[in-house]
Amino acid sequence: MSDEKLRLEDLLDDVKAAPEQDRIEYVAIIGCGRMGQGIAWTVAASGLDVVIIEKDQFHLEKGQQQLEAQMEREIARWAMTKSEMKSILSKIQWKTDFNELKDCDVIIEAVEENFQLKRLLFKKCDEICKPEAIFISNTSTLSLTKIAEITDRKDRIIGMHFLHPVQKVPLVELIKALDTSDATVETIKGFATTIGKTAVEVYEYPGFVTTRAIVPLLNEAMHILLEGIASAQDIDIAMKLGYNFPMGPLEMADTMGLDEVLAWMETLWNTLGEPRYRPCPLLRKLVRERKLGKKTGEGFYKYDQDDKIV
Repeated sequence: MSDEKLRLEDLLDDVKAAPEQDRIEYVAIIGCGRMGQGIAWTVAASGLDVVIIEKDQFHLEKGQQQLEAQMEREIARWAMTKSEMKSILSKIQWKTDFNELKDCDVIIEAVEENFQLKRLLFKKCDEICKPEAIFISNTSTLSLTKIAEITDRKDRIIGMHFLHPVQKVPLVELIKALDTSDATVETIKGFATTIGKTAVEVYEYPGFVTTRAIVPLLNEAMHILLEGIASAQDIDIAMKLGYNFPMGPLEMADTMGLDEVLAWMETLWNTLGEPRYRPCPLLRKLVRERKLGKKTGEGFYKYDQDDKIV
């Protein structure tokens, strides 16, 4: 009996010591580009209410049309039903007014990889949102600690690095900043589980795990193409068949967005100084020409309206 009582007391102590988790019911996503669309899709599919915030009506409507088009393609592939599409879209609101954030439990920024922009967004959100709201950055290379410095809630800021396409990739990297509380970590771990993701905890460091590991591969594939060793198609076939990749590195870069890939490389090159992160000149050329991959219809390949290589 005494041993049983002791075990029960230990269990109760563990429960008391565990950080309390906040209830998440209403999620805001800032930015409705490809990542924002995928995050909204994933969160809404889990049954949570979502509001997407964009800077203007043009980009808002464009994002909404693109998300609906993606879902229509999934329906055409028999990967989802019209009723599922209708259910998911019914959970998403589309707004341009930042005041819509005031009642949200979690705010996820999914804007371009720009340090100053992310800091300004977090400062604005800090002024509008309720004190208990948690801010999440989808950054893949930037310092969360430095982004958090501009707010008055450094303990409630954390990183969730989703991978594209968000609705299909089961992984998310969970990044704890210097001042992120244990309670925030536990709450967002639970949120990750709710939306069907396996969360991998990583230290705050440029590139974390997935970006830091994939960038040298993408860069090397671009150099192989630049040097005329093989065509883009043959490079991708070699990597898919040789290493069982679902997608070759050049098509992968196109899918990610070549401007985003360039931003990652430049950040890693500038912060770590390793030659393997120095962007290939071919990548810079394509970005200058606004050939950014699937989102513009051309990158290393040309694509049709269904994102298929033509």
